[in-house]
Amino acid sequence: MKKSLIALAVLAAAGTASAQSSVTVFGILDVAVRHVDNSDDTKTTVSSGGLSTGRIGFRGIEDLGGGLKAGFWIEGQVDADSGNSSGQTWQRRSTVSLISDSLGEVRLGRDFVPTYTAVSDFDPFGDNGLGATFRTASSAIVGTTTTNNAQKRASNEVSYFLPATLGGIYGQVSVAAGENTATNKYVGGRIGYKAGPLDVTAAYGQTEVTSSDDLKSTVISAAYDFGVAKLQGSYQLYKYNGNEETHYTVGGSVPVGAFVLRAAYTANKSDDVTGRDADLFAVGAVYNLSKRTALYGTYAIIDNDNGTRLGTIESLSAISGEKYQGLEIGVRHSF
Repeated sequence: MKKSLIALAVLAAAGTASAQSSVTVFGILDVAVRHVDNSDDTKTTVSSGGLSTGRIGFRGIEDLGGGLKAGFWIEGQVDADSGNSSGQTWQRRSTVSLISDSLGEVRLGRDFVPTYTAVSDFDPFGDNGLGATFRTASSAIVGTTTTNNAQKRASNEVSYFLPATLGGIYGQVSVAAGENTATNKYVGGRIGYKAGPLDVTAAYGQTEVTSSDDLKSTVISAAYDFGVAKLQGSYQLYKYNGNEETHYTVGGSVPVGAFVLRAAYTANKSDDVTGRDADLFAVGAVYNLSKRTALYGTYAIIDNDNGTRLGTIESLSAISGEKYQGLEIGVRHSF
């Protein structure tokens, strides 16, 4: 009798395990010593996120049968230099999904918006650290929605992703509700083609900043991997409140043994009333100690025509016509 009960318990546990499919715990800790300066001030700090944003998360997939799966993903930011978690508890991503092998994915919750993905996926620095392309975004246009609105991520978002069976074609459409507020409403999409070494994409989105003004974003990006080097580029046009801001980013990476050398140039042109133009040049290297641990260094310089920023990342004041420069050296570990 006891043996029969034990056998039934084992079978029940096996059935539960097979239905559960998989749950993964993952994360990144990234800390760097960073020094930035302009003609008026200097600052040296220990900071997070020079190579990748620190995070901890949980994700899982359950096989529902018939080619249908259910998935979840929750992920929050962790600043390892201070031990703090910024913003919302799971502010980086908190989604549930229904995924069909043939029909695609419906995803609900907080996630990246498609226009931002179309930029960051083609930035040699991944929009992280001193070399990030958005370092040159003026506070008058793009910066208007960087912190409080759906410029990078949106809450209350519903997205549909094309299935991965379309011969290299990929795409996404997303709508985010403002939840009865004047901000965070977003609608946008992207379409792309990736096959072999080539990856091209285009995206468009609108973020409601006020009840009467929307930030309109247009992105065209491309990358080509030659094996010995990968080239990447992005064109971004932002329109808000009668003003326009244009970003041109070009750069790439070169693998050399355990090293990956990176470089990028971004030109920001703004026609707002202050004429905020800036040029960013960044170079860096990543040395992979293993698949999970890397050392890195980045040097960046911004030449401002009228007050855009590098130094403000460490609370240095933005000064018209100033040049800012920064150096960071750090270590990243992922698990």
